[in-house]
Amino acid sequence: MSACPCGSGKPYEACCGRLHFRAENAASAEALMRSRYSAYVLGLEPYLLATWHASTRPAALHLAEEAGTKWLGLEVRRHQMQDASHATVEFVARYRVAGRGHRVHETSRFICEDGRWLYVDGEVSDGRGSA
Repeated sequence: MSACPCGSGKPYEACCGRLHFRAENAASAEALMRSRYSAYVLGLEPYLLATWHASTRPAALHLAEEAGTKWLGLEVRRHQMQDASHATVEFVARYRVAGRGHRVHETSRFICEDGRWLYVDGEVSDGRGSA
């Protein structure tokens, strides 16, 4: 078994793989965010769209067009519950395109509807850019 891309240290099949293949729903906004990062690494566009809230979901992501992106790691900085169905997760994701390092520093908003956590949107910090 290979390690999960989310950085949990668990095997993929016992971590984000369980969420990607619908064996279970994410238990928290942080778990959903980690699974979404892993989905970007693995190019799982259907999973990303299925876990995006309908009010902000794009029609498509076109991940195949970003095939040159190499994801390097994820750091979860903060997971905060606002109430039982709203949470934020602050993270930094590092990646490389054409040999140049970049990072995304985002605070994402999540909502839990019908027992399922969904990504709503995120605010990218000014720290976006080369790593």
